[in-house]
Formats: sequence, C-alpha cells, structure tokens
Amino acid sequence: MAPIAPQPGIMEIALYEGGKSKVDGVTNVVKLSSNENPFGASPAAKDAVARSVHELHRYPSTDHAELRAAIAEVHGLDAERIICGVGSDEIIHFLCQAYAGPETEVLYTEHGFAMYRISALAAGATPVEVKERDRVTCVDNLLAGCTDKTRLVFIANPNNPTGTMIGLAEIERLAEGLPENCLLVLDGAYAEYVEGYDGGAKLVDMRDNVVMTRTFSKLYGLGGMRVGWGYAPKAVIDVLNRIRGPFNLSSTALAAAEAAIRDTAWTEKCRDDNTRLRTLLSESLAEHGVPCDTSMANFVLARFGSQQEAEDCDLYLQKQGLIVRRVAGYKLPNCLRITVGDEPSVRRVAYCIGQFKAGDR
Repeated sequence: MAPIAPQPGIMEIALYEGGKSKVDGVTNVVKLSSNENPFGASPAAKDAVARSVHELHRYPSTDHAELRAAIAEVHGLDAERIICGVGSDEIIHFLCQAYAGPETEVLYTEHGFAMYRISALAAGATPVEVKERDRVTCVDNLLAGCTDKTRLVFIANPNNPTGTMIGLAEIERLAEGLPENCLLVLDGAYAEYVEGYDGGAKLVDMRDNVVMTRTFSKLYGLGGMRVGWGYAPKAVIDVLNRIRGPFNLSSTALAAAEAAIRDTAWTEKCRDDNTRLRTLLSESLAEHGVPCDTSMANFVLARFGSQQEAEDCDLYLQKQGLIVRRVAGYKLPNCLRITVGDEPSVRRVAYCIGQFKAGDR
C-alpha cells in the first residue's frame, strides 16, 4: 500500500529552530538568541493578563474589535483595515495561502526571515531567493527577480538577522515597479525600534498593492502571547479574514496586547534603552575587532573572520553562560546574532567576546 503523501512542497520545509534557551551543565544562563525584550511586558499588560483569568471559560472575540481599535488609535490607522493573528507569522501564512499557490512564486531576500520560504512552500508556491547587497535589501535585484508568476514579495524592514533597513523612497520604488498582480509585504516586526518610522503604513494607505505586518513579540515583550497584526487595503483584509480561524487569539492574549499598545510610556522607555544599549554593544564589539552593520533593531549581527571563528566564539560564550544565535541557516556562517539585553548582559557579552578575541580562553 502506497504511503499517504503530503502536498507537494511540504517535505521541502526544514523545521524551524528557535533560539536556544539552555546550555547543558551551565546554570544561570543569559539568553540573547531570540530578540526578546529584556525588560519584559508593560506592567499594564501584566495586570490585564491577571484580570483575564476570571473569563477563561468564555470564548474570545471573533473580530478582535477592541484590539484593532486600540492599534488604530495609537498608530492613526483605519481599524477596518487591520487583521490580527497568532504572531505576524500567521499573517504571513494567510497571505501565502490566499495569494500564492502552485505555479506561482514568492520572492524574498537571501538573508530574509525563514518563515517566508516556509509559508510559500506550505501553500504550494515556489520560493525565490534574491541577492542582497552587502547584507542590505536590494530593490534592483528584487525587481529583476519578478516574473509573471510572482504573487508576493516579502521584505523585513529592518531585516532579521542583519538589522539593516532601506528608506521609504526605495520601498516606494519597489512597490511602483512590481507586476500588476503582485503584493509587496513589509514585515515590520522591528519597526517599533526605529524612531519616527511607521513601518510603511502611509504607503499602505496610498497604494492597493502594499501590506504591512507587525508583532507584539518584540518591543512589546509579549513573545509568549503570540499576537501580531497586519494593515492592508480593505479588499485584502476581506480575503484574509475568510481563512482566519474565528477564535485564533485567546482572550488573555487580546487583553495583554491591548494594554501593551496603550502603554506608550513603557514602549518609549524600552525603545530608548534599546537604542542606548545597542550603541554600547556595537561600539564595544568594534573595539574588540568584531564589526557589525548599523542595526536598527534590538540585536546586532557580529561578523567574524570565518565560520570556524564564529562557532568557536559561540561555544566559548556558552561556557560563560551566554546564549547567542548562529545564523549559518541564513547564509551568514561567519556571523553571530546577538540580542541587545539589559545593561549588565550587554557589558558581559561584550567583555567575553573581548576575552575570546584576545585568546584568553
């Protein structure tokens, strides 16, 4: 009897590996591998979670109206054009389900987020990787990579794991040059870390071929709650809501996210602290001969002389109780991605890398 086979493309998906959180034989580790907010969620969000336990027997909202209204109010958007999902990953998955499929192509950059390829394959589409330019999204290469089969183009801005970003003029040029039946998806998972950057929201308002995704997992400190959202033309939102599960977000997650986005004082503090500590980390690494591209996110991409040196440094850091992220899977084998932690963590990881580079192992 022939085995029951999955849809084409499914078995091409490599299982996603999250950042490590443990080191065998080492206690009191500092996790700097998953780009989490070291200061945690806002006190208001924690209070909202505590209050939600009294309603655990009730089904959550199906339309997420209160959260969408809060997002719209804080960002100056149209609530009717917002969709909420289980992290921005789910919005990415919805987009591939709805607009890609067999005999179509999904474009993304060579060091782009792994979920673009995964979601494209899950939808039966062909993932197409486009070269970056010195670890920065290259609009010319993306436009050259488009064909009559291209349905979605994903770029993260700022990008993960590089931390680099491109300006609004380049994004507009990309949107203008795409094929007629193609959507540009601006992944803004780290947009909140860039002062004055709207993640592409105004471009969504101006055009009918641009979608923006955002998350509560990074600056808002709600990675454990898994809440994301998207902003798109009304016609796209209507399509995505037809495949969204009616109860895809729990009442607790919805309450936490609404409280978190309204606590603007907390998010501003976290952004300011991240900017200061990111500069400290980058400059400290540079002093030890480890360069980083200018990062606009909550991590830096530390570049070593070779893959071997990067791996040796990672092993050394693990012995010191510091967990960072290898990114060979993102075609950056000579790099380590290091989350910007709190000040003691930043100083500790910089010091240990300095010790490693000095040969004091």
